[in-house]
Amino acid sequence: MKKNIRLTREEKEIEDSLINGEFINVEPDEFKEIAKSIKARQKKSVLNIRINSGDLEQIKRKADKLGVKYQSFVSELLHRVAHS
Repeated sequence: MKKNIRLTREEKEIEDSLINGEFINVEPDEFKEIAKSIKARQKKSVLNIRINSGDLEQIKRKADKLGVKYQSFVSELLHRVAHS
């Protein structure tokens, strides 16, 4: 008898991506590099700032157009400035 397994929304998205061929196999060395890169980008600190409300709205609109959360967008901007 086959047992039905309930997937979370995230698990379902992963399953759909696999079915649609959106993932590819990579060599073990490349996988390690990807994992290392992800680990290096993990957030370990919290930053609280005050910002002009008009600027924040513009940032939120730009992030929305890119399809990302505005906090992630701000974090990426800060990362780019810090490493330029």
